[in-house]
Amino acid sequence: MKNIKILGTGCAKCRATEALVKAVAQGKGAEITLEKVDSLPEIVKYGVLSTPGVVIDGRVVHAGGVPTRNKVESWF
Repeated sequence: MKNIKILGTGCAKCRATEALVKAVAQGKGAEITLEKVDSLPEIVKYGVLSTPGVVIDGRVVHAGGVPTRNKVESWF
């Protein structure tokens, strides 16, 4: 099971990233826990200055803009 955090303040790109990650995980049959982090101090702790950001198992794998479907699929 992968622990995934979506870092962002709730903008449209953050919501699109969350939806994309959920859809790809479901399509791949991957078990995930998904958490939204919207606190700016928490986001900055990950070193992310441009949202949305994606953290998988404690490691930042993406920051800034909606990731491509191919990129998200590579995480699973």
